Amino acid sequence: MSKVIFNNKNAVFFQSLKMATDRYFKEKELKKTGTWGLYSKTIILIAVAITLYVLLISFTLPVAAVISMALVLGFLSACIGFNVMHDANHGSYSSKSWVNDMLGLTLNALGGNSFIWRHKHNIIHHTYPNVDGIDDDIAKSPFIRMCSSQQWVPMHRIQHIYTPLLYAISSMIWILFQDFEKYFRQKVHNTELQKMKTSDHIVFWISKVLYLFFYIALPIILIGWQQWLMFFLSLHIGLGFTLAIVFQLAHVVEETEFTFAPLNETTQIENEWAIHQLKTTSNFSPNNKLVSWFAGGLNYQIEHHLFPRISHIHYPALSKIVKSKCEEFNIPYNCIPSFNGAVQSHFRFIKLLGRKP
Repeated sequence: MSKVIFNNKNAVFFQSLKMATDRYFKEKELKKTGTWGLYSKTIILIAVAITLYVLLISFTLPVAAVISMALVLGFLSACIGFNVMHDANHGSYSSKSWVNDMLGLTLNALGGNSFIWRHKHNIIHHTYPNVDGIDDDIAKSPFIRMCSSQQWVPMHRIQHIYTPLLYAISSMIWILFQDFEKYFRQKVHNTELQKMKTSDHIVFWISKVLYLFFYIALPIILIGWQQWLMFFLSLHIGLGFTLAIVFQLAHVVEETEFTFAPLNETTQIENEWAIHQLKTTSNFSPNNKLVSWFAGGLNYQIEHHLFPRISHIHYPALSKIVKSKCEEFNIPYNCIPSFNGAVQSHFRFIKLLGRKP
């Protein structure tokens, strides 16, 4: 496997930032975990999602209603991932570990696996964002070229045209193939997966079987295979596209940097860990409260990467501290003001990477 070493010998930036952040929470007498703002979102998102699911599998509905309701259900499922699952699996939803563990399983209810995701996301992606060869989120693919160190093939010339289609089916590929591939290989990309306990194996298989029952078998029995197919495909188009686009706007845009870590070699990063996070990450649409509410604060991706164990509820306030410290230490703070601007930046970058080197 690849090995990456950060230059943390003189990591004064993050020390100063952490002191300022700790001082903020102490002065405001706040916990770093979630508040009622987060708890209310949890209730609303899950309640509406369950209601839509029950309606979709209980009644014969017009085609337009099935497609539109399932698309919304997919979107809300992604928002449950952003707001509930994400904080819980980072340990930032609650100060009680059992609450985090329980709500972390909302990922399993959506078809994924929290154990594999924590290793892939918390350990690998958060330590080595945009490091080609390690970060599974930008892993080499025959279809999409996400950074200049990846091999170019002729079909990449039009990747900016077909990538939205791939994003739309990405959650199906993740749930029905990639989780199993990682489980049986016991690897995430080129990194060994943490050893799974017996309970982890049991949860993996039980949740996958329940997913197949609730999202495939039961709907087919209740509403027939034709309405189920429309429901299932539309659900995943809404889910997959929402998940993919939020990630891409945070890391795969013109403003961010990438590093290549060759297999079985040691790569030295010139910056301390925290500066690497800043250079490989971008915020987007930070002043749009609607985007912040649905995206679980992931439009404040910089703050999330610097403080993943702090709930996203606090990111708007933390962003002012982080930006101030970046100015003090003369470090770039990537931020794209609008959602549309971030989308355009992503697809311009993907189109650029599609050109023959």
